Amino acid sequence: MARRFALFETAIGTIGLVWSERGLVGLRLPEGDEAATRSELLRRFPDAVPASPDPATTAAIEAIRALVGDGRRDLSHLPLDWDGVPDFDRRVYDVLLTIPPGETMTYGEMARRIGEPGAARAVGAALGRNPIPVVVPCHRVLAAGGRIGGFSAPGGAETKHRLLAIERAAPDGQPSLF
Repeated sequence: MARRFALFETAIGTIGLVWSERGLVGLRLPEGDEAATRSELLRRFPDAVPASPDPATTAAIEAIRALVGDGRRDLSHLPLDWDGVPDFDRRVYDVLLTIPPGETMTYGEMARRIGEPGAARAVGAALGRNPIPVVVPCHRVLAAGGRIGGFSAPGGAETKHRLLAIERAAPDGQPSLF
């Protein structure tokens, strides 16, 4: 199945998006400049070719722009293409899609929700492999005690904290800036 990609500007920088006929396949958060974002996107999805977004992908881009702009858009309705995603990871991502903007869950809570208490580290590993961050909101998962925890996207924990602040969530037990 053909994979296509486009880069688009948002309030947090240039984002790269990969899609197929079935839905979104991958997303790359800003790398600092457009060339770096494109390079990292193509490193992960080397078969993707540049294309103009179809109407469904254009709607997804606008929804992503809205979320990273004001933090109040729910993206769980967007069509996703899970081809090649392991079953365990998919179960984790299905739970992620139930966490609304502005709310968080811990790795331990995620493990319990998928029916595997004690698998918090495996949940964290699955989050690190999330091909569609922001849409599949791995940034909404915190370490025990509300600590920010890790984030595998460019900028690491600082980017995670920024996304949570945009959504008006309160990581690290701190009140939101909003």
